Amino acid sequence: MRLVLSATLTIAASVFVISGAAAQAQMTSPSTAGAKPKQVPTVPIRPALQKPEDTAKALDQAERLALQSDLAWVGQYNGAITGDVSERMVNAIKEFQKSRGAKSTGVLNSQERGVLADTARKKQESVGWKIVIDPGTSARLGIPTKLVPQQASDANGTKWTSPTGTIQIQLSRRKEANPTTAKLAEREKKEPDRTIDYTVVKPDFFVLSGLQGLKKFYMRGTFKGDEVRILTIMYDQATENTVEPVVIAMSSAFNAFPAAAQTAGPAPRKSVEYGTGVVVGDDGAILADRQIIDGCLTVAIAGFGNADRVAEDKEHDLVLLRIYGVRGLKALNLANAATKPALDLTGIADPQNQGGGTAVTSTKAKVAQLGGSSDIALTPAPALGFSGAPAQDGDGKFAGIAVLKPVQVAGPTNGVPAAQAMLVTAETVREFLKANGINAAGGSTDAKASVVRVICVRK
Repeated sequence: MRLVLSATLTIAASVFVISGAAAQAQMTSPSTAGAKPKQVPTVPIRPALQKPEDTAKALDQAERLALQSDLAWVGQYNGAITGDVSERMVNAIKEFQKSRGAKSTGVLNSQERGVLADTARKKQESVGWKIVIDPGTSARLGIPTKLVPQQASDANGTKWTSPTGTIQIQLSRRKEANPTTAKLAEREKKEPDRTIDYTVVKPDFFVLSGLQGLKKFYMRGTFKGDEVRILTIMYDQATENTVEPVVIAMSSAFNAFPAAAQTAGPAPRKSVEYGTGVVVGDDGAILADRQIIDGCLTVAIAGFGNADRVAEDKEHDLVLLRIYGVRGLKALNLANAATKPALDLTGIADPQNQGGGTAVTSTKAKVAQLGGSSDIALTPAPALGFSGAPAQDGDGKFAGIAVLKPVQVAGPTNGVPAAQAMLVTAETVREFLKANGINAAGGSTDAKASVVRVICVRK
């Protein structure tokens, strides 16, 4: 396995557009005495298609990072998750297309991009992928918690193992005078029973991979001052197909010496939190972001009073609320599916971001794919308070519900916000409502008349 892995990753979805310029040719017949030249109709020339790498370079950095991460998770890409466009990245796209029986163009259409994102998400869920902070070192790691549920720590580091020991993850630490990555790599090469088949040494890190006894191993190490920290992943060769995509993600996520802001972990939940709800029934049914009301003593709808929880979808962070004895609410029409990636989010921002106001406002965002079964990234992320906001295209057709989620990506998040905006697609929303007896058809297309402020009060 040849891996050269480092860089920032954040999760985002992407859309590819092939463009070209049309040209025209005009011809005239030879003129005869006293006759005007005969005009021949113009003939359009087919535009040249962009190269796949040119199409990829047109994406923003977050979209390229997300694409590389997803390709790595499905086992097609084993390069550095940096967002840089390369032949390896284009070939990985072609291999993914080939694996699905599609034409290997090197450019994903919106449907293929949605399938890729959904497949990668399911891979992450299957291994229990989580970003964790090691309590002993404050190092930041991505850990497949379902594969290695057993954890033990001591003064020398932390170890995660599978129940049978077939998979082992070790974060080790030690003091060493005047370390360099070259010296560290040479020392690790000399360990007993270790055969090296790949080495990369950079000024700030080194990577080794190969065999240790009968197990495959991957190692990434670095230092700061006299403190050396090394991540080692060992696994039986029989588990290779499962573990290797995770190894790529772990290498990219590993931050041995994160800044203080990164080690602090997620911020504590506020005692009062605000979100946006969407009226989905004139009898008081309201759809909202489940995370906003998590752990609340009281859930209230501004201007209407307390609301009861009726049902929830934990996978997609949807919750159905109901307020009783209220009339005159205007339900939003959720039946007409959006077809355009440019969207308008309609919501009510957090009062602190709005100067205490309660005005309904709109903001722009875009997505890569509509109508799939998975949650799709929205960029840019809206302001706090917009979680739960409905998204519509320029024709007023419903695209889904925006929710803010903690970043769960393969690579480190240096400079990346602590949350990302996701779109719970219209299809997912309609299925959730149908399962709870709510008819998504009918209603208004005026989102501003159908949103309310959701208020969570905690201890």
